[in-house]
Amino acid sequence: MNIADSKHELVATNADLSRSSFTDVNLQSTQFTDVNLSQTCFTDVNLKDSKFTDVNLSRVEITDCDISGMRIRGILVADLFAAYENKA
Repeated sequence: MNIADSKHELVATNADLSRSSFTDVNLQSTQFTDVNLSQTCFTDVNLKDSKFTDVNLSRVEITDCDISGMRIRGILVADLFAAYENKA
């Protein structure tokens, strides 16, 4: 589905979006529930405050995205990246 140059609220529940590609998209505050996102690519996407519940994120690639407020098991992803970059 190509929804370029349009505004749509994405509601993803009980869906298989594996091998999808999201590029230059605003997904701020989107909720993904029981969704397969395996092998999905997010590039230049606003994921700020998005929520992922019961989601398959295996082999997902996230590049140049706003992940402000994004948490994995309650830990801010930005903190995980900072810890990884500072490891000895």
